[in-house]
Formats: sequence, structure tokens, C-alpha cells
Amino acid sequence: MTTPDGKEITVVNGVEKNYSLSIMHTNDTHAHLDKAAKRATAIKNIRAENPNALLLDAGDVFSGTLYFNEFKGQADLKLMNLMGYDAMTFGNHEFDLGSSPEGHQALADFIKGANFPFISANVNFSADKRFTGLFTDLISSEPEKGKIYNGIVKEINGEKVGVFGLTTEETADIASPGSIVFENYIAEAEKAVKAFEGQGVDKIIALTHIGFDDNAEVDNDLTLAATVKGIDVIVGGHSHTKLTEPVIVDQDIKKQKKDPTVIVQAYQYSDFLGTLDVEFDDKGTVVKSNGKLIDLEPVAADPEAAAILKTYSDKLVEVNSKPIGAEAKGELTNPRKTNSEAGSISVRSNETALGNIITDGMLNKAKSKNKDVIMALQNGGGIRAGINAGEITVGEVITVLPFGNTLAIMTLTGADLKLGFETSFKEYPAESGGFLHVSGAKVEFDSSKPAGQRVVSIKYKDASGNYTAIQDGENYTVATNAFTAKGGDGYDIFAKAYAEGRVTDLGLSDWENLAEHLTSLKEIKPTTEGRIVDISK
Repeated sequence: MTTPDGKEITVVNGVEKNYSLSIMHTNDTHAHLDKAAKRATAIKNIRAENPNALLLDAGDVFSGTLYFNEFKGQADLKLMNLMGYDAMTFGNHEFDLGSSPEGHQALADFIKGANFPFISANVNFSADKRFTGLFTDLISSEPEKGKIYNGIVKEINGEKVGVFGLTTEETADIASPGSIVFENYIAEAEKAVKAFEGQGVDKIIALTHIGFDDNAEVDNDLTLAATVKGIDVIVGGHSHTKLTEPVIVDQDIKKQKKDPTVIVQAYQYSDFLGTLDVEFDDKGTVVKSNGKLIDLEPVAADPEAAAILKTYSDKLVEVNSKPIGAEAKGELTNPRKTNSEAGSISVRSNETALGNIITDGMLNKAKSKNKDVIMALQNGGGIRAGINAGEITVGEVITVLPFGNTLAIMTLTGADLKLGFETSFKEYPAESGGFLHVSGAKVEFDSSKPAGQRVVSIKYKDASGNYTAIQDGENYTVATNAFTAKGGDGYDIFAKAYAEGRVTDLGLSDWENLAEHLTSLKEIKPTTEGRIVDISK
């Protein structure tokens, strides 16, 4: 049945029936492919009952395991193509390789090889020539596979459904996007919704990588739902949130009643396949929703997917298990805090033995290239795993530092360094990916003071082995990774140095530097040395 305005309405036994839409969703898989064949089975099971169910990914397929380090997303892509994804948006980690010699070539190859389109309304790829011919700043009702759009329109069960993407603006700070630009998510979402409505589309999905409840001053799904009218469903990622059932936002930013927006997110690492069934009335308003997360652990592996995975996993066995010639005499942990452990140690807020070893290796390597280097810094957010006691393998080292970073040296004033460490301590005692581990120096801070006024002293070990206080007006040569040197994690003072030509990227792989250092030590005993001390305690 068609209304006077041309709208299709399903009528069963003379009674108008709501329109139903089914969605399957994943996010933040981070190259964790061990359960990919199980995911393929779960997807097939749902499609057996509902062949038109959408399959969406909310980003961060890149970075996190040896699969990514070796295959740069191609293993994930082969499996995603088999599973039949309908669309993917970009996570911040899709832009991790921008500071590598190849730049974003792996991302461009990933896009070209996909049997599905990519969507993000607030990412502009036009300044990077690798994406010429791949990027179209439009919404398409006939999207091509292996291309990037603001959004797409799909006809499902006789109705048009719009899907657009968003990527966190924080990507500029927490990844290495290079010339790729990230625009305001609210403004671009409003444009996308208006464009869909102009095409007569009133069922609109935002596929986002901005975080469920991340910092509202930057971007998050809750603020998006309350601010932008017309979004019916948000399929999210970035915050690794385990939403066991959908969250409904039915109040706007002014706490006034609005049409409901349904938000879902499926945790991380392919542990779950998210599902959502949503019903719309004839005005395109959500009237009912039901969603759950399918635990993939007990699901049987799909034989075809398992066979594809084996072709990649077999290649990793030799690389993963190759000893580097070093032994950990105790576990080198990589602790994180939980809500119930507010006072506990974290790699993102405290000195750790592993952080010390990583920075020691950076300092040694940097000094071999430039004798003036006095200290090395490593962001805690870049340390992604610990190392078990016993013989250390290549696979373990790569998993610790999986982002393909390179070693860089910076010329900074003492005042610059102090501002840098103020950034490091600003979230303390809460976790911060920008928390700096240090070698060659001792840093004291006072967490009882306001953020921005916490650094008490920075002392570096001079040529005589004595610790000497940093002077504001003096210049110092400091090593770090290229991500941090370019201003990642909000280090604006380092970004300024980079813009002024005071940073040199040595092009040396961070995990290879770590492996070399561990091998030189042969035996590693986990210790902390009071390199970073909160004097208020």
C-alpha cells in the first residue's frame, strides 16, 4: 500500500504493520582474529533467519596483534569479505601508520580490497593522494565496494535506510593521520541527516567511532544522540563499551522529550557479535527495540573462515615463536586500573618495570645516533601488553609495541619539558594514554596541586652520573616515539617543536629497538626505581 506522499506501508490482514530492521555489529576488533571463524558462524546463523540483516563495523580493525603487524589488515579484510559486511567506518587506529615510511598505503590497500563501502561524514581524505579515486564527499544510494562515502542509502525490505559514519576528532592527537582532516562531528552529522531527509530517508543509522560516554568536550554517542535530531540508531565503537542491551536516549540536550535514539556497542576483540532488532512506525520513529550481545566463545567455527584464518596463522607460528635471546626472570606486567581499583597501579598513571625497560632501550638506541640525547619518553597508551616470565619471543615483543612507531629525537627547552610533564600528570590519578614513562631522568610531581601546576622537579643524569636539574632556558635533546613527538595524546608543546623543525624521525622500529635491548640484557628482572614520584604521598 502506498500513501499519497508515496510512502510504502506494509498492511497485514488490513492492519498496518511497523517496519522492522535487523542489524549485526562489531567494533574495536583490533586484529584479534582467533574468534573470527566463530563470528562467521554467528553471522550465518542470523542471516539464515533474516537474510536482509545489516552487518556493520564501527572501526579499529587495525592494530593490536601480530596479525596486523605481519599482514597490515589483509587477514582481517579477507575474513570480513567472507562474512559479507555492508559498511565500515574508520576508527582512530586505522590511522596509526601515517608516520611510517609507507604512510597510509596499508589503509588505502585495505579499502581497495574491500567488498563493501566505507563511511565517515567527518573525515576528509582529499589531501592524501593515496586516496584519490577512493574518496567521495557525498552520500550515495548506489555505493561501490572499496570506496569511501559520507554515508550510503540501502533499500532493505522495501524501505530506504540511511547509514553515515563518524570518527573521533581525537584521532588527530591519538593516531598519525598526517594530512587527513577530522571535522566537527555534530556539524557533519546534522548535514548528513539533512541530506538523507532530502532524499526521503527517515530511518537513519549513525555508525560511529567516537565512544559511548567519552569526554563530552570532544565527542561521544550520548551527546550525539541528544544533540542531533533525526538519528534513530547509533552503532558505536572506540570506548570498548559492553552494552549488554541497547541504551535509549529520549531527551535532547535541554532535557526535553525527543524521538528515541537507540545506542548499541559490542565491547572489543571480537568477543561478541552485537545484534539489534528495531521497529519504526510509519513516520520513521523508533517504537520498539531489542538487542543483545552474542558470546562467540561457545560458537562453533565456520569451516571456510577457519581455513582462511589458518593460511595466515600458519605464517605467524615461526615469527611468533622465535626467541630473541632474552629471558624474563619474572613477569613484566602491563597493569590497568578498574573502577574497583582506584588506588591501583596502571601503565597509564604509574612507573612500571616494563615502561622503564622500554625507555631504557629507546635511550640507548637514540644515544647511539646522537650523543647529546639525555632522556627518553614513552607514552603509556602505546604499551599494549606485558611479557610473561621465561624465554621472550618476537611475538611477545611486537604485541607490547604493536603500532609500528619509530624512534624520534626532539630539541626542547627545559620549559618545554616541564609543560610536557604537566600534560603527562594532568589526569592523575586517573589513567591517561599520554602518561610518560622515562629513562635517564627522575621526575617529581605533586598530585595535590591543580593540573598544570604539578611538576616539582625534573632531573637528568649527566655525563658524570649525577642528577642535574633541568633549566627552563636551556635546550635539551630528548628521545621519544614519532607519535608523541608529533603531538600525539595532546602534547601541543611537542607538536610546536615538530612544526618548528626541532624533531628528527630516526625511522627505527620501536619493537625492534625493544627486542634488541632485551637481547643485550639477556636476563631481565622486573624492577621500578623511583623514576616518577608523587611527593604528596
